[in-house]
Amino acid sequence: METLGWQVEQLPGLLAVSRSGLVRAWDPPTLDRALQWGRYFQHLHGRFRAQPRLEAALGQRLRRGQQQGRGPPLGFGHLGRCPELLGLALLGNRALPPAACHRLLRSLLLPPEGQAPPGPCSLGLLARRRAAARLLPPPSSAAGSPEEPEPRVRTEAQLLLSRLQEEEEEGPGSPRAAGGQPLWLPRLLEQLPRPRVYRVLAALLLEQARDSAAAEEGDSGAERRELAGAVLSWMLGDPGRVSAFCRFLPGSLLVALAARYPQLSTAYLHLLTGWGSCLRYDPLRGQWTSSRCLGEDEVSWEELRARFGCFMRGPAPLREAALDALKNQKAQDGDFEVCGLSVWTDLLKLKGLKSKKLEQLFFFSPYLTSKAKKCIPPFGVKKAIL
Repeated sequence: METLGWQVEQLPGLLAVSRSGLVRAWDPPTLDRALQWGRYFQHLHGRFRAQPRLEAALGQRLRRGQQQGRGPPLGFGHLGRCPELLGLALLGNRALPPAACHRLLRSLLLPPEGQAPPGPCSLGLLARRRAAARLLPPPSSAAGSPEEPEPRVRTEAQLLLSRLQEEEEEGPGSPRAAGGQPLWLPRLLEQLPRPRVYRVLAALLLEQARDSAAAEEGDSGAERRELAGAVLSWMLGDPGRVSAFCRFLPGSLLVALAARYPQLSTAYLHLLTGWGSCLRYDPLRGQWTSSRCLGEDEVSWEELRARFGCFMRGPAPLREAALDALKNQKAQDGDFEVCGLSVWTDLLKLKGLKSKKLEQLFFFSPYLTSKAKKCIPPFGVKKAIL
């Protein structure tokens, strides 16, 4: 058993070498030995997966062989997919010599006679995923519907959800945090590229919310809902992630998510009020400006106004929550009704306008010059127009 455990500990090293430049020295026989090790690990998975104690022991030895913080976390289930993982790493390594690459393709597509291909379903799925990634168009800069993620983003979200499901199935008894979140989840999500991962996570949450609204039943649907909740908990667990998530996504998409996830709505409104508190009124320019150069914890007046406008065009519960937040902040500022004293007063007055003419004549409107704004009586815009 000790020898078996030592062998399993070598899998992380084998995968690391297959991704490195060391494969430049590989000839076809060396490649065959590496693939043979992959099939051997797959055989171990099939032999011991019905024995929980051995499965747990081998999974522990596998994690021991993986250096801390190096690569995605490995579990017992990765032994069963070792040929696919090894093949994927080698196919993506440009350092692999042509002779060894040719042998690799033949081994994956034309296995030796009498030997079953290693995971044909998984290899076929892998090929389809790689082909889809190549065929889907790159993200477009053209404005589209924010609530409808681009095909590439939706595909990435579906692949990420599939990966999360695979990890959950491989380690159903893995340690969990106090809130029930799997401990492997933060390690996996932290490795995803920023800031694009936020758009992918938003697509994942939005699609899962739609599936839940369709009353999806069964273990698979419940598992996906649980994973989506774990992803959202991870996102909301760090103020820096929440700020980056909300800064990167458009306001209309965030409102669509907030309508489906109340905890996100609360965090987003709290963030908006924090951003608004950083604005200062410039009497010379007649508008609200940032206290300093825009940083990660600040937005411009125009962006803050647009984001609250998305709330006002959202469902009734979100409109009421946004109005309550604005009124509370206004009361804390002194409950002034005069424009230019409290950003929350100006936002509330703006949201209450019904006429485009009034909006253009409003005190902080960009349509008015500073000289014209000084002519507005202090008792309010509406009375001045009347």
